[in-house]
Amino acid sequence: MRHREIEEKQYVLNGLAARESWRLFKIMAEFVEGFEELPKVYPAVSLFGSTRVHPEDPCYVQAERIARELVRAGFSVITGGGPGVMEAANKGAAEEGGWSVGINIRLPLEQEPNPYANVRLEMRYFFVRKVLMAKYAVGFVFLPGGYGTLDELFEILTLVQTRKIRPVPVILVGSSYWGPLVKWLEETVRAGGKISQEDLELFRVLDDPQEVVTYIREKTFRGL
Repeated sequence: MRHREIEEKQYVLNGLAARESWRLFKIMAEFVEGFEELPKVYPAVSLFGSTRVHPEDPCYVQAERIARELVRAGFSVITGGGPGVMEAANKGAAEEGGWSVGINIRLPLEQEPNPYANVRLEMRYFFVRKVLMAKYAVGFVFLPGGYGTLDELFEILTLVQTRKIRPVPVILVGSSYWGPLVKWLEETVRAGGKISQEDLELFRVLDDPQEVVTYIREKTFRGL
């Protein structure tokens, strides 16, 4: 009886190992697709923000304008390909005649691809999408958003802080929205010795779309 249980357990483990091996091929296929498609959009700026804003929302309008200005300045635009801020940015870039990249993620809720991306990729894995949105970007723009936006923000800041990626402009758009977070970082996190003053200088808070684009252009032309 004991021998049979061991055989059954080994059979299950072998099946799991086989499935994990095939999963590696799926992951590799997604990276290959991105690495083949995205070099043509360089230099690009990745934009992040809430999926839960609509065309009449000021955040939507601001994202669309920033994307238009980025295209006029010679940049492509990359988003997560979904609704809300992502849709606005893809719309602005596409209507301005630039590369408008949407790297959509398959989710059960909130993530139908928007129709404005003229370069479309669909990913199963969040970490693959994160790599692609970072690898081909020379700057990052964060508009107001929720958990996903915060996750991307702190991951990018950590990569810059630890020099895993080159120094790049990271911009938080909307001082009224980001102000309380910045205050907490200054008065609690830095004051407690968890980060340094230099770490607080890894990002800028701006409100005007033209200032956002000017800042990115100046930093990029300086070789950042």
